[in-house]
Amino acid sequence: MVTITKYLKTGLKRKRVVMMKKVIVACGGAVATSTVAANKIRELAKREGIPVEVSQCRVNELESKKDNVDLIVTTAKVKKDYGVPVVHGVAFISGVNIAATEEKILDVLKD
Repeated sequence: MVTITKYLKTGLKRKRVVMMKKVIVACGGAVATSTVAANKIRELAKREGIPVEVSQCRVNELESKKDNVDLIVTTAKVKKDYGVPVVHGVAFISGVNIAATEEKILDVLKD
């Protein structure tokens, strides 16, 4: 597994606990572009064996939804610091620089 796998010692047995990563995908309307990006992120995580929970919202909802999130991916430009890593995910829409965007996302999810 990836580095998000943790082991807990319970007596003489070890129990493997896999930490679910949480990602928010945000766009202007929380419908079209965020759906495309969210699906690509789910596929990427599955391909890499990373358990992930992906939700969608509007950019203007990020402040209220950022708690307990590991990553924010936006298809719109945002300049605000949410205290959470933010990756610009327009590559999933345009088809340009997808590999670089996936690498940025994986860097966060594998941490």
